[in-house]
Amino acid sequence: MLKALIGFKVGMTQIFDTTGNLIPVTVVSAGPCVVTEIKTKERDGYTAVQLGFGELKEKSANRPMKGFFAKKNLPLKKILKEYRLKDISGFTIGQEIKADVFAPGDTVDVSAVSRGHGFSGVVKRYNFRGGPSTHGQSDRLRAPGSSGSQGPQRVLKGSRRPGHFGCDETTVQRLKIVSVDPEKNLVLIKGCLPGPKNQTVFINKTVKKVKAVVVAKATGKAKKVVKKITAPQKA
Repeated sequence: MLKALIGFKVGMTQIFDTTGNLIPVTVVSAGPCVVTEIKTKERDGYTAVQLGFGELKEKSANRPMKGFFAKKNLPLKKILKEYRLKDISGFTIGQEIKADVFAPGDTVDVSAVSRGHGFSGVVKRYNFRGGPSTHGQSDRLRAPGSSGSQGPQRVLKGSRRPGHFGCDETTVQRLKIVSVDPEKNLVLIKGCLPGPKNQTVFINKTVKKVKAVVVAKATGKAKKVVKKITAPQKA
């Protein structure tokens, strides 16, 4: 089963859970995504499913893009993303993937392009401490300081210097889905996501293992699991 969606970031808000705790969440308008291509091992050498998301005006599409969608009798899509799967038997061209593929409590990884900050100094870009505020300094508060070394007598390649900051492909892992609205195709994810509002985001099932305590917190059984894990073993 494909547990992945393409959407855009609506913004952040706050909700209360059943116990009255305030949870900061990011609202994502995820889907519906359309299956635009199915890759097979016999034809392509691997198995995968390609999803399309977002409307694309005809004047904004080139001739190869128009021919690709016209051949499959599908409307133009702005964003295409391919996901490799072992089993593709349950997918057909034109099939819609909606927000109900996820459920509250699922753990996901979210990828997006981070917010761009332009040319930034080392204090903002790399969290440098900066120079002293006293002892005669006048303009070195946010300066990087000495960047050479006593050995090669030059600045080494890869040194952390001022430069372009942000606007990079970023992935935030193991985020918890708090709520899903299949009718409006809205997914509420705990915490913040990279990028500004209306930024395209890719939601995937997490690739890392989730510890039992994390799963228990999502289902409200944390005390029992922690007690079981921390209990001393009998000889």
